[in-house]
Amino acid sequence: MAAPNFVDKTLWTGDNLDILRGLNSETVDLIYLDPPFNSNRDYAAPVGSKAAGAAFKDTWTLSDLDVAWMGLIADEYPAVARLLDAASWTNGKGMQSYLTMMAVRLLEMLRVLKDTGSIYLHCDPTASHYLKMLMDAVFGAANFRNEIVWCYAGGGIPKLDFPRKHDIILRYAGKNRTFNADAARVPYDSDYQATVFSGSDSRAPGRTYHPDKRGKVVEDWWRGISRPYGKQRIGYPTQKPLALLERIIKASSNPGDIVLDPFCGCATACVAAERLGRKWVGIDLSPKAVELVNLRLRGELGDLFHNRLVTARTDIPKRTDIDAPKNYRKNKHVLYGQQEGQCKGCRMDFPFKIFTVDHVVPRSKGGTDHLANLQLLCGHCNSVKGDRDQAYLIAELKKRPEYVTA
Repeated sequence: MAAPNFVDKTLWTGDNLDILRGLNSETVDLIYLDPPFNSNRDYAAPVGSKAAGAAFKDTWTLSDLDVAWMGLIADEYPAVARLLDAASWTNGKGMQSYLTMMAVRLLEMLRVLKDTGSIYLHCDPTASHYLKMLMDAVFGAANFRNEIVWCYAGGGIPKLDFPRKHDIILRYAGKNRTFNADAARVPYDSDYQATVFSGSDSRAPGRTYHPDKRGKVVEDWWRGISRPYGKQRIGYPTQKPLALLERIIKASSNPGDIVLDPFCGCATACVAAERLGRKWVGIDLSPKAVELVNLRLRGELGDLFHNRLVTARTDIPKRTDIDAPKNYRKNKHVLYGQQEGQCKGCRMDFPFKIFTVDHVVPRSKGGTDHLANLQLLCGHCNSVKGDRDQAYLIAELKKRPEYVTA
């Protein structure tokens, strides 16, 4: 298992797909993500709040997609591609676009998560059923552990519907998962009484069961954790309560473990991880996230904040979990033999001198010079691809009947 190629308390500003691609494999113990929900709304923090300036769009169309994402999924993950196609038929192109955005990122999260790790995906009923199917396809249906229902109150009451007052949290983890049941205990309800089993057909005639003094392990429906209010609330439009994140982190990680939040927003997961003695790394598109995590940690930790607690980065990390490569151009003969003289784009045969050594994932997006990330392209395909992913090239070629790929 490789060592992390990042330090504790790092927060990246940038596209989380590029940054995830640059993280070493199997280096994270727990992932919590609270991505956009495809709610068809635009969110912005109120002027004058601590989070003022934070905003994001949660309306998705095909124009929002990098066409390379769809090409990548169609080429390498056909089961996921079929799911995305089905979503477009049942819920329109907006849902397909949203799920495509999520799919390419979840595939990278699968790679960086340890086999003892867990992932918690926070969503709401707008897309939870589609995300459940996507998570099954990426992480494996056998690794589905819980659909947690977080119940809360407050807000408006509709006239023609029941009030929508819950979110969904999908939990996936492998057979070697970390789970601390005692860390997830809550007090029994006030009306809970000792249970007496009686009668010849009972499970244990005459035996009395008393409540556990430590409380009960919380069920998969969570109540008693309200949405942020008072001093905890900073005005971020989709802020989640610290108590919610602390329950997740306590249950599925140990002190010193690494927590990753790839859509960290106002960084509640990062703050909760710091409070509980975990290491953490966050990613967000907005530089406002760096300001907010510093602000909140200053409030939590006081003077410790002044010791350069948070490392803010805007670069794309370089993976160190694979052997150092030789100069990528020296692989041309090996690649020519592997590809049997065919271009990896159009699949046409060309002489050796026509080919150019190319990066499947460009170095500008975290790609390395390792052989597994190299290919040979003819001059035309190389010019079409440019400094973009191979999946972009495949998607472009599929639009042209004269360049049908195998």
